[in-house]
Amino acid sequence: MFEKIKELIAEELGADAATITKETTFDEDLGADSLDLFDLVMKFEDEFEVKIPTEELENIKTVGDVCDYIEKNK
Repeated sequence: MFEKIKELIAEELGADAATITKETTFDEDLGADSLDLFDLVMKFEDEFEVKIPTEELENIKTVGDVCDYIEKNK
C-alpha cells in the first residue's frame, strides 16, 4: 500500500518517489497546500475505496499518517 500511495503523491505533486518516506510531511517536505492535499485525498479515496472525512485531514501530516488511516478504515 505504501508504494502505491508514494506513486500517487509523486504523480500529483511532481515529487521524486524515491525520496518519499513514511516520515515525509505534506506541507514542509512536499510543499503541498490545502488544495493539493484535497486532490490527493480524492485520489486516495478512489484508489483504496475509503472515505477520508474533512475533519480527519488536520490529523494527516505525513505519508505514514495516510497509510495508517487507510489501513485502519479500509
